[in-house]
Amino acid sequence: MADTVTQGAPGALDMREHYMALTRRRRLYSGVMLIVFVALMASGFVVANDRNAGGFWDGIHNIFAFPAMVIAETSGKLMLLPAHLAHFFPSLVETINIAAVSTLVGGGLGMILSLLSTRGLARFPLLIPLFRRIMDIMRAVPEIVIALVLIFILGGGPVPAMIAIAFHTGGALGKLFSEVNENADTKPLDGLESVGATWMQRMYLGVMPQVAPNYLSYALLRFEVNIRASAILGFVGAGGIGYELKNAMSWGQGKFDEAAAIFLLLFGAIVFFDQVSSHFRNRLTQGRPVS
Repeated sequence: MADTVTQGAPGALDMREHYMALTRRRRLYSGVMLIVFVALMASGFVVANDRNAGGFWDGIHNIFAFPAMVIAETSGKLMLLPAHLAHFFPSLVETINIAAVSTLVGGGLGMILSLLSTRGLARFPLLIPLFRRIMDIMRAVPEIVIALVLIFILGGGPVPAMIAIAFHTGGALGKLFSEVNENADTKPLDGLESVGATWMQRMYLGVMPQVAPNYLSYALLRFEVNIRASAILGFVGAGGIGYELKNAMSWGQGKFDEAAAIFLLLFGAIVFFDQVSSHFRNRLTQGRPVS
């Protein structure tokens, strides 16, 4: 027994040395990557600062100037704040509606694309790369670019914003949904196919019950993102509360109290829907029924 331990000792020492060598190599690579990352960040900051209209360090002392002006003007008009909140509340509702419709339309489009681009589930397996590239294109084009093109064609309003956000949402959710589909159990599909079920019936009865909780979780998360996106698109004339905020900020002093009211509405809505969607997503992903 002693001989066996003695004979095995060199092998154990070699394994330890090999493990320590791998650890040192991994630390070396991590250090090199960190140095490269810091160098890229520093060089990127220098380039951006040089190309900026004003220097970052020269203007950093003004970082709180605008909030100070808004707070100072709003504090002198606190009596008008409730009226401003009531006045701009319909615009907030319009923004939420844009986000909701965009999420529904984009979620439906993403669900279809995900089923058509998942191996083992796709109706046309040879076209899987095509559907995947379509989703890549939909995710790659920013919402604001699509909105600007649609505003040029259709004019300002909530419709261009809805189409732009739904287009981007379809690509984003389609990618997430396809990853969920890959983990679905295919045994129910085989059983449905053996009794003559169509592709649509196999997807509806065999796949959707398995993936629906994750689908809803990702859709709720995307809804939060779309609220912010719809507010941002208002700055380019796509309607909603972002458009009102742009007008208030463009006017300058004299309208900062309205800008403060819009900030409060938008902040409150984002926090509210963030908490609500987080609650429902936690209940869905944990497999418990939502009460």
